[in-house]
Amino acid sequence: MDEFLTSHQTAIRLSFFLTLFCVVALVELQRPKRMLTVSKGKRWLNNLGVTVLNSVMMRLVFPTTAVGVAVLAESNGWGVFNYFQFQSLWALILAVIILDFVIYLQHVLFHFVPLLWRVHGVHHADLDYDVTTGARFHPVEIILSMLIKVVVILSMGPSASAVILFEMLLNATAMFNHGNIDLPKKVDGILRLFVVTPDMHRVHHSVEVNETNSNFGFNLPWWDRFFGTYIPSPNAGHKDMVIGLPDFRDEKQTNRLFGLLLLPFQGLNAKSQ
Repeated sequence: MDEFLTSHQTAIRLSFFLTLFCVVALVELQRPKRMLTVSKGKRWLNNLGVTVLNSVMMRLVFPTTAVGVAVLAESNGWGVFNYFQFQSLWALILAVIILDFVIYLQHVLFHFVPLLWRVHGVHHADLDYDVTTGARFHPVEIILSMLIKVVVILSMGPSASAVILFEMLLNATAMFNHGNIDLPKKVDGILRLFVVTPDMHRVHHSVEVNETNSNFGFNLPWWDRFFGTYIPSPNAGHKDMVIGLPDFRDEKQTNRLFGLLLLPFQGLNAKSQ
């Protein structure tokens, strides 16, 4: 199974991404939670433009993918899972949960370390909130995130299947919980027991500092509850809350590709949190 998934990972992940993206985008059209303040076409062009740039950059900077690192670790017996030969269905589930916890910790780190916040703030500077926001990250953040992932995979030694499953789940939930989707309150209440929902994560994109520094989870919602970083809803309500960063309200800075790439060098610091 690992060999098949590794050989076809690009096709599998791309197909999965495009399918989920289209589904969330269509639901946004049918059941939007909020009115957008910037034209969808303009935002999509720039948010997806930086996504394409990141994909090309990753190919150039890293000789292999996270899955390739997992295969390398397994072939050399590196990492806790490989050392103890812990490779079963339970090992796969445990690896996915641990990797998700690492993403939570990484996200917290990127908020509270000023230099890291400079690059992560590009994600928060989006003046609106929809499926493309979930793919809007500065190239430097993508590189740093990959380096963290490599260290964790080499230390853990998860199977290639676990890494592929985790990355597919992370992509899927990032698109889902950034969706401009109006879920029925009861449905949202049930879902957020198991997965981060759009209403839960939208709080994290508020201009209010205490709300920005809450609800860090992307996939599993448990970490925020356990570590006390959970806020159930924004003070102003989902339809009236202000999205983005208080000091960056100029569309030319925040919603143009060149502008958002320069944001970390234009005063995007800890004070903007």
